[in-house]
Amino acid sequence: MLSSKILAVVTFSYLAAVIFYLIALIFKTKIGQRIGSIITIGTFVAHTAAIILRWVESHKLGIGHAPFANFYESLVFFAWAIILIHFIAEYKYKIAHVGAFTVPFAFLSLTYAAFSPGISSRIEPLVPALQSNWLIAHVITCFIGYGAFAVSCGLSIAYLLKRSNDKKDLDALNYRMIIFGFLFLTAGIATGSIWAHSAWGAYWQWDPKETWSLITWFVYAIILHVRLRGWHGKKIALLSIGGFLSVLFTYFGVNFLLSGLHSYIN
Repeated sequence: MLSSKILAVVTFSYLAAVIFYLIALIFKTKIGQRIGSIITIGTFVAHTAAIILRWVESHKLGIGHAPFANFYESLVFFAWAIILIHFIAEYKYKIAHVGAFTVPFAFLSLTYAAFSPGISSRIEPLVPALQSNWLIAHVITCFIGYGAFAVSCGLSIAYLLKRSNDKKDLDALNYRMIIFGFLFLTAGIATGSIWAHSAWGAYWQWDPKETWSLITWFVYAIILHVRLRGWHGKKIALLSIGGFLSVLFTYFGVNFLLSGLHSYIN
């Protein structure tokens, strides 16, 4: 599939962007930031085109569904969501150097999708449970939330490593990213519940992924609560990193370690 070939190029282009962001960070050069940003912009456009093309390819195969149906497609969209949120942070708040900490998450997601032997890039028909418009709403809201949490984690790592005057800005932006991600995660859980009722006749079944999604929701709810109670800086940065580890377990650990409706094991 042409879309898969484009995504292979996209993967290594994000790696190139990360290298230039790191050069800018280490050697304090603005040209590295600019090149990194230009590569990221161009790659994101190609990334978006590949997702749209994969949708078109599925129609040509007579399958015709949004490219959110399997693990490969979700990894591709996860990377896309991370870069989208990264752009919001970079251009709205003028902190391009954060790309050295956020873009690697997108690169790693695509690398895992492309090179893991257990993941197929084939376009396959939807099983009956996935044949619902709620699938699109659920995946988009969840992964935009996950993308925001990935950027929050990157901001937290930047906060812990940097010794500059912009640490206050990083802390404030990290808080905004957590709020943004929390709202979308809430919407994702809500749309997932509606979808589950449509597919299986119950809004909630305490499936491992459902359960861990709720745990992750409580983790970020606690982070927001203690932030309002006066916690700032290093404490919130460490909690944000911990929260993203919970996101990763929700996404990867549950899918492969625990058997359930959302897992990739039998």
